[in-house]
Amino acid sequence: MKTTPVLTLLCVGISLNAQTQPSKNQAKGTAVSIPGYTYGGQLPASPISMKDFDLLQQAVLFTGEDVRYLRMSHDVLKDQTEAVLDVWYGFVASHPNLVYYFGKKSDGQPDGAYLAAVRKRFAQWILDTSSANYDQRWLDYQAEIGRRHHRTGKNQTDKAASVDNISYRYLPAFIYPITATLKPFLAKKGHSAEDVEKMHQAWVKSVILQVTLWSYPYVKDGDF
Repeated sequence: MKTTPVLTLLCVGISLNAQTQPSKNQAKGTAVSIPGYTYGGQLPASPISMKDFDLLQQAVLFTGEDVRYLRMSHDVLKDQTEAVLDVWYGFVASHPNLVYYFGKKSDGQPDGAYLAAVRKRFAQWILDTSSANYDQRWLDYQAEIGRRHHRTGKNQTDKAASVDNISYRYLPAFIYPITATLKPFLAKKGHSAEDVEKMHQAWVKSVILQVTLWSYPYVKDGDF
């Protein structure tokens, strides 16, 4: 892909810091310091109960086998997160309608600091998804992620001067490019074709679950 000013900004080095406080990641028992990353911290409880989340998992045919294959993918992906993000950010960079949501209100230009802050958390999201510790703390953080996409919380974490809301239509639409482009990375560590396929299917199910949870702020009260 030809390098453009937008792509350069989207792939900017993750050494930039956002003006937020770090917190600890409870997944895999590891502590990480990422600005704005509040998984395992003090967050409001998810509006979705664990019982309803279990029913949602059943609806998408998400089982213990998927958990096992997601955790298999953790070791496959843990040293590939930056390469995966280069592909995902490159996809966004090639679509001005997607870059728009990372642009400054003042002039529409991509906000490099905002992009860098989001990229750090996006890398950790790959690890959290593949850790598959989908407990109450994880569920609470999904509600927070959804809020950060929606006008009720967008820009607040990074004190960004960007547009106020990510249009809902792009949440479900983004499921395909995220999951389809991940499969080649799952195949890079010598696993059988069957294992790669099962890891990939587990990822597809998990991303559908997460996007569904993130959609809560966009849905009229009583309709979710």
